[in-house]
Amino acid sequence: MDRGVVVVRLLRLRYCRHHPRSLFKDEEGFTTAGVALALLITLSLIFTSGQVYRVGSASADVQNVADATALAAQNEVAEFMIVVRACDAVVLSLSLTGIVATGLGVAALCTPATAAASETLLKAGREVMRARDAFADKAAAGLNHLQKALPFLAAASAASIASANGGGPMGAAYLGLAVLVPADGDEIAVDAVEGVHDLADDIDQEANDIKQAAADAERAAQEVNEWKERAFRRDCGDDPSYCMFERAHALAGLGGSDNPRYASVDAWSFSVALDRARTYYAHRLAEEAPQGSSVEEQARSALRERFYAFASSEVARGYVRETAGSFDALFPHLPKNTEQMRATALYTEGVYPISISGDGSVMHAWEGCPEASGAAGRGSIAQMEQGGFPRCAQCGFSAASMGKVAAASTSIENGFEYHYEAVAQAADAYQKARAELDPLTSEVKGKAGGLFDRCLDMLRKVGGKRIDAAPPGRFGVVAFVVNTKAAAASTGFASGYVREAGSLGARAAVSAATLVAEPSDEGKNVLSSLLDGLEGSGGAMSGALGIVLDCWSGLLRAYLDGQQAVEGSIERALGALPLASASGLGTWAASALEKAVGALGLQPAKLDALKPVVVNSAHVAGADGGSFSTRFLAVKARAIATPLSSTDLFSSVVTSAEAAALDSIAGLGGTIEIASIRLFGDEGPSIPITIVLPQAAQDAAAGLISDIADGVRALYAQVTGVRTWE
Repeated sequence: MDRGVVVVRLLRLRYCRHHPRSLFKDEEGFTTAGVALALLITLSLIFTSGQVYRVGSASADVQNVADATALAAQNEVAEFMIVVRACDAVVLSLSLTGIVATGLGVAALCTPATAAASETLLKAGREVMRARDAFADKAAAGLNHLQKALPFLAAASAASIASANGGGPMGAAYLGLAVLVPADGDEIAVDAVEGVHDLADDIDQEANDIKQAAADAERAAQEVNEWKERAFRRDCGDDPSYCMFERAHALAGLGGSDNPRYASVDAWSFSVALDRARTYYAHRLAEEAPQGSSVEEQARSALRERFYAFASSEVARGYVRETAGSFDALFPHLPKNTEQMRATALYTEGVYPISISGDGSVMHAWEGCPEASGAAGRGSIAQMEQGGFPRCAQCGFSAASMGKVAAASTSIENGFEYHYEAVAQAADAYQKARAELDPLTSEVKGKAGGLFDRCLDMLRKVGGKRIDAAPPGRFGVVAFVVNTKAAAASTGFASGYVREAGSLGARAAVSAATLVAEPSDEGKNVLSSLLDGLEGSGGAMSGALGIVLDCWSGLLRAYLDGQQAVEGSIERALGALPLASASGLGTWAASALEKAVGALGLQPAKLDALKPVVVNSAHVAGADGGSFSTRFLAVKARAIATPLSSTDLFSSVVTSAEAAALDSIAGLGGTIEIASIRLFGDEGPSIPITIVLPQAAQDAAAGLISDIADGVRALYAQVTGVRTWE
């Protein structure tokens, strides 16, 4: 304390001892009695305000409990919708699996290696669709049973939450009653997929024809592939041994794009060999020159040039026209001896000079022959043989001279013509084999392709066969809560400054809640966890059934991920089947099925989280035209207009809520089995969806609901004109 203040107080005390009246007043109007009175009034106001706040807070608690009760009751509807989504996901996945298994069975018919598995796959498709229908019927019945129990479940949950909020500083004891709006749900039904069993029957009728045609096509394809492999090896596959590629490089110096080499027959085609021959003979024709100065060598060079010109024109006539479904080619054959030469234009073309001598007409190999000067004309080898021409003493030209040009290179493997002829013969054989193969593949593709199209139609249909639910409480819930415990107004805040003024009587409140969809991953995560459990419920199975079960496990995700999950499941299932074949029909079938499924365009289900929120009770009741809502709105309107009116109407509202809850309790046990099905016998997976009722519902009974209703009616009868309902 400041020393100056102490001195002033000491002087004041000394003054008071000499002037006693100054104890009660001073020159500034300040008196001790006034100070005491001000303090008493201030303290009284403080404690009075505190008690008023305490009473108000205690009275408001009942509204908070009513809000919590409404949210808890409406949460039962939200959880019901999760079960609906789970059943919908299972029905959708079974529908997709049944049709996909059928499509896999059709694909398996297309190769002999998988033909045995096709029967198992097609049978599995039928069984899965029957299981789907059975599960759908059970799910519809189970969901209908569960939604009939929703009013009771909501009432039990409301009662549990209200009771749990009891106690506290004021020793509250709450009773809560909730009624769903509307109290009844629409009947749930899931139709069968129309036409799916007819599709299975039609596949059974076509199966043997497809299987036989695929087997015949496989045999023909093996022959086709053998001839193509042989042609490939003779063209370039045998490198560095003798082949067209090696000979063209060694004899003509061809390389690069003029003389390509392929490492695999899969990348090679007959047109490669034909183009190589064209380039080779054009180059040999352009580069041909005598290898010596003798007349005989010059004659051989002239005949080689004539042969290369002929060969170049012949291979120019060749062609290769190949598509996935047809093959047409021409590889002109070159003569390999004199006899074969006589059947070509080399025998009949009149290009050889003819001179006249004492022995008669003489034909020469080329115009440069020393004996050909002054030639009188030109003729053909055919004329020479028919006319019996004598041989030229210089060039020795005869029919055999031309026949020998290609004889050596065609008859032994170090000649280009030897390998070209092998390719030409293989092309002929390949074309004949393709003529047998192509109609067979067309037959398989036509029949199987039509079935794949029908599978796509079925897949599109199942997208519309979904479980739609309009359960009790789809518009919301109205909750009634009362505090049955009377308490002194000063409870928890007793004070001598405020006189005891009785006790707080019954407190009551009404609240309402509805569901709103909130964009988040919560709804997806909840369903994902449930589906994880279903995926792990299957037993280990191998072979075709194992493929189907793996496919079903993946297709459960189609509900969450849509088209992506469908395509991923198909890809894995096709990868597990040995569809590779000589005919290529297995690869085609896999591609055709993937293409059909790719056209489905399945979208993921909308899985926004459904969350209860508190709303004005008029919004909930106003969305429904039922008797409860009509009566409730009337009571609310009357309470707002005349707060002190009779509560008889209100009692009738509570009675209506009680009746709705009691009607739904019949036959309710600790659990409700929505549906359960087992695929493929004891070794297959079980698909159970069983709802364990919350403990509050298991503990509750019809008597409890009636007691709560009686308590709410009795205590609401004491409350009139206290508060306007919200």
